[in-house]
Amino acid sequence: MISDMPFRRIHLLDYRKKLKDKKRIVIKIGSSSLTHQETGFTDLLKLEKLVRVLTNLSNQGKEVILVSSGAISVGKKKLGGKSIKDSNDISYKQACAAVGQAHLMMMYQKLFSEYNQVSAQILMTKDTMINGESRINAQNTFRKLLELGVIPIVNENDTVSTYEIEFGDNDRLSAIVTALVNADLLILLSDIDGLYSDDPNIVPEASFINVVSEITDDLLSMGKDTSGSSVGTGGMSAKLAAARIATHSGAEMIIANGKDVDIIHQLIDGEDKGTLFLAHKNKDFYLMDYISS
Repeated sequence: MISDMPFRRIHLLDYRKKLKDKKRIVIKIGSSSLTHQETGFTDLLKLEKLVRVLTNLSNQGKEVILVSSGAISVGKKKLGGKSIKDSNDISYKQACAAVGQAHLMMMYQKLFSEYNQVSAQILMTKDTMINGESRINAQNTFRKLLELGVIPIVNENDTVSTYEIEFGDNDRLSAIVTALVNADLLILLSDIDGLYSDDPNIVPEASFINVVSEITDDLLSMGKDTSGSSVGTGGMSAKLAAARIATHSGAEMIIANGKDVDIIHQLIDGEDKGTLFLAHKNKDFYLMDYISS
């Protein structure tokens, strides 16, 4: 890790300034960032603002991929069900995903069309990556969509996923997509400001970590499996695992608070927000090693 010593601080700001030159950017937004905390219903103002920000990035010449959670939680609300954690019935969750994914994409496409931006849906399972032909097809599809100026919206195909073929959380999925498409930057938007030395909800004196130069075993052991949200699934441990995949593939990664999606522009403009994980390209990087682990 890099400390806050003055010369290190300048070094960090130099890295931040370089983020504006990133061309291919994957942005993951969690369920907790898209819903009203009090009711669990979709925050339409935030969704509209997210679409506007992503379209603006595309208008700047960036290639943008959105990994969006929320299908199951949206489906549950549409079906009048209880919270996700109240039911372990996988078929019920899959039914909710089927309803919710269609509704979520309808909202995305309606909002994107208002800004004359074309979007596309890509649903993936672990099998998509494990099967060599499917993996290449997915890679080619992403490449062609980006060439055409389309913003792909990615989610795990929860309707057919089972424990054996699921990614587990969209933090991991977004990192896998980052590696698959050779993206320059992955931004994880969640309900936390970034990485702390401990859980700040339990340990108030926990210190904030601005930048991480390398993912070490000690750092991975700091991760907590819990998530602060009742609708999210990815805790800090999932985010650190995602950072390992993204940075080893050669991309920078940032964990930041998605409360205000304008933070996306602020991060790319080089503002010192969130935790920046520096790319640490592994010359022996092979994506399948990270999928099977």
